[in-house]
Amino acid sequence: MVNKVTKIQDVAKVAGVSTATVSRALSNPELLSKATREVVNDAIRSTGYRVNHTARNLRKQRTGAVMILVPNLGNPFFSQILAGLSEVLSNSEYSVLITDSSERRQKGKLLDYFQDAQVDGIVSLDGNLSQEELARLDPGQSGSGLVFACEWIRDAPYPSVRSDNKDGARLAMRHLYALGHRDIAHITGPEGNVLTEVRRDGMIAERQNLGLSMQDDWVIRGDFSLQSGFEAAARIADMKHRPTAVFCASDQVAFGLVTGLKQAGLSVPEDMSVVGFDDIELAAFYDPALTTIRQDRHALGVRAANLLLDRLADPAAHQDPKVEQVDVSLVVRDSCRARP
Repeated sequence: MVNKVTKIQDVAKVAGVSTATVSRALSNPELLSKATREVVNDAIRSTGYRVNHTARNLRKQRTGAVMILVPNLGNPFFSQILAGLSEVLSNSEYSVLITDSSERRQKGKLLDYFQDAQVDGIVSLDGNLSQEELARLDPGQSGSGLVFACEWIRDAPYPSVRSDNKDGARLAMRHLYALGHRDIAHITGPEGNVLTEVRRDGMIAERQNLGLSMQDDWVIRGDFSLQSGFEAAARIADMKHRPTAVFCASDQVAFGLVTGLKQAGLSVPEDMSVVGFDDIELAAFYDPALTTIRQDRHALGVRAANLLLDRLADPAAHQDPKVEQVDVSLVVRDSCRARP
C-alpha cells in the first residue's frame, strides 16, 4: 500500500483555514496572529506535512544555501567561529557549505558562487580575497549576501564582524609593562594581512604611549604559525641585546616560540615572558599555560551569521557596510612573570 503524501490542502482542512493562510504561516508567519499560527502549526504536526524547500527556493529564485570561506580548515582557531555560525544557521532555512578558501585561488570564483546559483550568501573568514574578485561583485546585487567575519578587507563596501584587535595589542603591552618589562619584542602575522597590521599598530601606539624604545630587530615577521614562532626563537636567542618579553600575534606563534626558546636553553617565564593572541583551547593546557588575549570567537560567529541572515531577509534595508566590533580581554596564566 502506498502512503498518501500530505498536501498543503490537507493541512488547511485540519486547521480550518485557507491554503493561503497555511502558506502565509510557513513563509511570513509574522503576518498572522499568534492563535492562527498555533492552529496551523498543530495541523502541520498532526498531518506530518513536510515543506518542499527545493520547490519553494525555486519560486523565490534562491538556492537555500550559504557558504563559509575558511582560509585554513586545519587551524584550530576557526573552530569556535564555525560553531557560532552553525548554531545560528542550523536554525534557519539555509543549509551550510564550508570550503577551504586556500584551495580556490581562481579569478572570478567568488562571483561564480552567486551567479551560478550555488549559494545565496557567503561569510568570509578570509581577508585575503583578491581585489579583482571583489571589484566584479555589485554590493547591491550579487554581493548583497557577502559578510566578513574575523578578518576583513580595508575599504571594501561589505559588512564585517571583528574583534577589537588594536585594544588587544594594547592590553598585552600594558600587562608586560606592569610586570616591569621595558624591552619587549613582537612577532607579527603575515605581511599584508589586516590582523597583522592592526595588532602591530596597536602595539606601536601603546609602546609610544608608555614611552618605550624599540630596536628594529625586535619586530620579527611571522605568519601566525607554530613554525614562524619556532624560527623567531632562534633569532631572539642570538640577539646581543635580548628582549625580556615577547608579544606574539597569535597563540600558535607563541607555542612555537616557547618550544624554540627551550631548545635554545631559555626558560619561559624565568628568562622570557610570552603573551599570545586568540586564547584557543590549547592555551590553557600548554606548558606553561599561556597568557593571551582572548577573542570571543563564538560571538564572532553568532553575530556574523545574524548579520548575514538580516541582509538576506531584506537586502534593500541592509546595504550599509556595517562594522560590528567584539570586545577582547586579557587572560593571565603562567607564561609571564615580573622582571627581577
